Amino acid sequence: MMRLPWFDYRAPRSVDEAARMLGGEGRDAMLIAGGTDLLPNMKRRQQTPRTLVSLRHIDAMKRVTNGSCLTLGGGLTLSELIRLDAVRERYRGLWQAASQVATVHLRNMGTLGGNLCLDTRCNYYNQSYEWRKAIDFCLKKDGEICWVATASKRCVAVSSSDCAPALIALGAKVRLQSAAGEREVRLEDLYRNDGIDYLARQPDEILTEVVLPDAGCWKSSYWKLRRRGAFDFPVLGVAAAVKKAREGTVEEARIALGAVSSRPFLTRAGDHLAGKLLTDGLIAEAGDIVASRAKPMDNADFDVYWRKHVVSKLVGYALREVRGDDVSDTRHRISRLAL
Repeated sequence: MMRLPWFDYRAPRSVDEAARMLGGEGRDAMLIAGGTDLLPNMKRRQQTPRTLVSLRHIDAMKRVTNGSCLTLGGGLTLSELIRLDAVRERYRGLWQAASQVATVHLRNMGTLGGNLCLDTRCNYYNQSYEWRKAIDFCLKKDGEICWVATASKRCVAVSSSDCAPALIALGAKVRLQSAAGEREVRLEDLYRNDGIDYLARQPDEILTEVVLPDAGCWKSSYWKLRRRGAFDFPVLGVAAAVKKAREGTVEEARIALGAVSSRPFLTRAGDHLAGKLLTDGLIAEAGDIVASRAKPMDNADFDVYWRKHVVSKLVGYALREVRGDDVSDTRHRISRLAL
């Protein structure tokens, strides 16, 4: 049995109090909300904070404000997020992404902010301490070599967030608060392409809110590839958001990828769609453009070349769904879910 290491636990009642605690403890402290990612990592001795600062009892972290934009508290559980009518009706891609995270039990605990700050994953890193010690530790934790790409000077552990690519495609921003103040950044700028230093969030900052622009004429979709229809992390995530002009042409589009790099990122395919009708041929072209940017590493489930090959397929499914096609049978076959 893997046991948690000893740690101190703090339960602040406000964001300001939590920020002061986090800043005062320094790098020996970490935030915990649902704990669905952090606690297993602590059991495997991948993360060993001396102090945990809980966000669970901070009511302000669960606020939802629906005005000219939709503001979601970072402490909302994924189950609470899924139950919001505004998300299901106007930000469908985010709703689909949150609905496919893990299992119902984990969505009841895991939070939106936690999913956005999820640790990067790798077949060599996400093992028990004893397993990692037996083969020698890796670059991400305690070692000096990346066992996936032995010549690499950086860790190539992969981003495993579902909500991140969906929100990036929707043009979301996040608010970060520390004892020194608050700042707002585009979500895509929150991530770095480094499996170890994967967040631009400072150690003393708390992701308090996610701000979504007015949905307007935007339609969005998220498709996830994994071996099992529940529980598994993504080995590919494709998010598409399209805004159509009155004549039916694409006015603006964004296509984001997850689980093929150490960060989720926007592709250039959206620029290729602008000003054109969303025909089957154009969708195929967009799929090829996105696939050319996908460079999955051999550190997750499925064959790495097959994972790259199916990128264009999932892009096609996402864009057809945004166009209004009935893709329910395809989604049920791939996702094992009726979304």
